[in-house]
Amino acid sequence: MKKRYLFLLISFLSIIASCSKDKIINTHDRVGISKVTYYPILTLTGNAIVAIPNGTAYTDPGVKAQAAGVDVPVTTSGTVDVKTDGVYTLTYSAVNSDGYSASATRKVVVYTTAADAAANDLSGNYARTTNGSVATWTKIAPGVYTVFNPGGAPGTNLTVVAINPSGFNISIPEQLASDGSPTSSTNESYTNSNPAKYSWKIVNPGYGTGLRTFIKQ
Repeated sequence: MKKRYLFLLISFLSIIASCSKDKIINTHDRVGISKVTYYPILTLTGNAIVAIPNGTAYTDPGVKAQAAGVDVPVTTSGTVDVKTDGVYTLTYSAVNSDGYSASATRKVVVYTTAADAAANDLSGNYARTTNGSVATWTKIAPGVYTVFNPGGAPGTNLTVVAINPSGFNISIPEQLASDGSPTSSTNESYTNSNPAKYSWKIVNPGYGTGLRTFIKQ
């Protein structure tokens, strides 16, 4: 009987020792034997959409990237032609020590706005006549607006830049929308009535070719 107890005691101690050897030790970059990687997190300095008058020098506000609290170098791609009106996209990229990357973007709008449009404020909510879905215009510079849900499509989160360069002429210049899709507009019109209304066709791979009409709320 004593031999049996001794055998059980030795077995128990062996199990404890084995468990001790296999104890999982976690650190900031490991969970047991598995390596943890931290993707870079990019934080823009300043606004994600910047508007400057044509001919004005552009100085980028910059961006910071960190992985697990450690600064990571950032590379920038894209250019801004300050003498040509348009919506330019700058892409910032960072790669962590394990080779995993992340990116962020900023849009720079170079604009020319006539005096008869500079004082306009087309900001507000506009409901699409066919389904009531709302497009929201926000003025960010004279004649320059961001438009959320420009197609009046329920459930979308698309944001674009629209311009009002003169009078009540409007358009969506060629650009990469907030989801990265190429977007522009055609057949635009804006009527400064009470209530105001406008129409345009959205040129985007995810939209149909029909004319979309909106009335200000």
